[in-house]
Amino acid sequence: MIDPLVAASSIAGAGMDAQSLRLRVVSENIANARSTGATAGSDPYSRKTIVLGQSFDRELGAASVSVRELGTDKTPFQVEYDPGNPAADANGNVKLPNVNMIVEMADMREATRSYEAGLQVMKQARSMISMTIDLLRNA
Repeated sequence: MIDPLVAASSIAGAGMDAQSLRLRVVSENIANARSTGATAGSDPYSRKTIVLGQSFDRELGAASVSVRELGTDKTPFQVEYDPGNPAADANGNVKLPNVNMIVEMADMREATRSYEAGLQVMKQARSMISMTIDLLRNA
């Protein structure tokens, strides 16, 4: 049987991995928020999405988090009139990415907080293991 502290650390680590990937996706979206297509009328950067889900870890005998899917957002691109832009179509319209900075900042904040919560679980588990070792030494 797996020690509960080891299981907690493993589950927290899986959550931290998932949130780290989520932060990378958000960072990519923010970095490309104004990236237009390379040629006239071409599509710009398309917002990336990540779907997290629950999975059962048989070794731990507990539920854990995992990345279910990496994909792209299907919402329509924003269109802006900018005839001087190299990506402008014949009418002078430029397609802009479907990245909403407010949504990205909210996702970043939530992912950061979730990551920090996992880090606190890891710290507490390490502290409890250390205290147990100290108790065994003094016994």
